[in-house]
Amino acid sequence: MTPCRFLLTLATLLLLLVGRGAIADDLRPGYLELRQIDAETYDVFWKVPARGEDMRLSLYVVFPEDTVNLSEPRGVFSGATHSERWRVKRPGGLLGQTVRIDGLSSMVTDVIVRVERRDGTTQVTRLLPSDPAFVVEASAGLAEVARTYLGLGVLHILNGVDHLLFVLALLLIVKGAARVVATVTAFTVAHSVTLGAASLGWVHVPRPPVEAIIALSIVFVAAEIVRGAQGRPGLTARRPWVVAFTFGLLHGFGFAGVLGEIGLPQSSIPLALLFFNVGVEVGQLMFVGAFALGALLLHRIHWPRWAELAPAYAIGGIGMFWVLERVAGFATP
Repeated sequence: MTPCRFLLTLATLLLLLVGRGAIADDLRPGYLELRQIDAETYDVFWKVPARGEDMRLSLYVVFPEDTVNLSEPRGVFSGATHSERWRVKRPGGLLGQTVRIDGLSSMVTDVIVRVERRDGTTQVTRLLPSDPAFVVEASAGLAEVARTYLGLGVLHILNGVDHLLFVLALLLIVKGAARVVATVTAFTVAHSVTLGAASLGWVHVPRPPVEAIIALSIVFVAAEIVRGAQGRPGLTARRPWVVAFTFGLLHGFGFAGVLGEIGLPQSSIPLALLFFNVGVEVGQLMFVGAFALGALLLHRIHWPRWAELAPAYAIGGIGMFWVLERVAGFATP
């Protein structure tokens, strides 16, 4: 077994562990949306991960002390989340005021915040356990939009275990630096096209079937690894860029679904979309580059051949689990 394959085998196991953490309650992000109604009034939408059907993470929105509720929060459990809606009012409004997420500092998750102003502009912020508060701003500058969406793109791809497993399987199949570059480029071009088209509203595809097919794409490339090891190279080995481009279109719809939940600032849609996509590519290159560096460091070590198919079965197994889980979720409201 080559050092690169061993490294990828180890990476698979690590990704599976991360994948379990990525779907664990404490790692899924919360989402806060504030929609301005008038100078002093906001509609609030607050969504946090749920634990079962009657428990939720202990995360709470804390407004300035003189803020009053015009309606009581109405909570509902749906799938793996708990969401609440209510309306608040503060004399003088929230502009320049600090809003805090109580309990976030003791978690390992983050919270995405979206403030929608009356003029159609938006403020998007990511809150971390180390910095669980934000200031409601009058307007977002171009630099802030670029920085925020670049970070969101990197965060999404590095937390997107399904996307990384697909790329990992491609790396196991494709031989040669030039072919790897061509394959990754095809994947990038494809998901950039559908990410842009779906985010701009030109194309609409239901998200649940897309997520199920993305999982199925992982099973497909895992099976291709096995075929290659048996001396029967499949389409991915012969024309990897074709497979990468085809499934990349579907993965782009998956990226667009996440971006749709976050929202795009109406005054800077092209800029936000561009930097989110750039962030996705930066995260993807970080992933590929890390394994290339690791393979270089371990190039003199020899590993047993019995482990050669371990990545394929690990990738395929969790991919099939996701297929079944996501198909079963079609009927979930």
